[in-house]
Amino acid sequence: MKKIIFASFLLASQVFQAQEAEVKKDTLWTKKGVIAILGSQSSFSQWQAGGANNVAINGSLNYDINYKKADWVWDNKFIASYGINKISGQDQQKTDDRLEINSVLGKKAKGEWYYSAFTNFKTQFDVGLNPDDQTERISHFMSPAFWQTGLGMLWKKNDNFKVNIAPATARFIFVHKHFTDFKESFGVEQGKSMRFELGASVNAYYKVQLMENFSVENILNLYSNYLEDPQNVDIDYQLNAVLKVNKYISTNLTFQALYDDNAYKGFQTRHTLGVGLNYMF
Repeated sequence: MKKIIFASFLLASQVFQAQEAEVKKDTLWTKKGVIAILGSQSSFSQWQAGGANNVAINGSLNYDINYKKADWVWDNKFIASYGINKISGQDQQKTDDRLEINSVLGKKAKGEWYYSAFTNFKTQFDVGLNPDDQTERISHFMSPAFWQTGLGMLWKKNDNFKVNIAPATARFIFVHKHFTDFKESFGVEQGKSMRFELGASVNAYYKVQLMENFSVENILNLYSNYLEDPQNVDIDYQLNAVLKVNKYISTNLTFQALYDDNAYKGFQTRHTLGVGLNYMF
């Protein structure tokens, strides 16, 4: 009898271990991120060709945490960056300021397609000044803030190549009321603090490893507002290129192009390029 009980216990433990191994095999969290700090400094003394002493520093965090279990996928990306530049005799100016959170939940439909629900949030950390009038504040933390959420379909080849199409997307634009006391701001009407839009969005992500130590990340967000001028598609494209010198030093290039006719009637672009400390985790 004891042998039967022992054999049954042993068999049950083996079945449990096999089931546990299968669950672990079927459940996967992948986490990866990079922190980069880029800096530059120039100093001149009796330099006949001219020049102004200056110092610039830029810090960024790019972090991905993705989950997969059976027919479910959940992809999350966190982007934060901030940079400043100080030229001798002039006020300190920011050169970069961004906070963005992306999240997509998918349920397997067929093949590489998933039914999806997504959310995207964007704002900045610090005060922004009018480039034509440095005494006028035009933005600060949560003003403006952009929040999109919607339902659609996700096509996912892998973590480095995916496209989410959401024909039913709500977008909210938030600003503090002191920006709309006398005029419209970022599409929010005078006297109000929020604008609502309903439209369609396409979010694409593609990361390619061109060489062993050189990677390029592309992020594209498109949005069309059904309720007003749907032909004016908002565009947000980001390129992040990293050339690793060694484990801790890299050359980083960031380029971003924006088109949002609520904020500015034309393209806005920015880029940063520098060599600095790089930590991957």
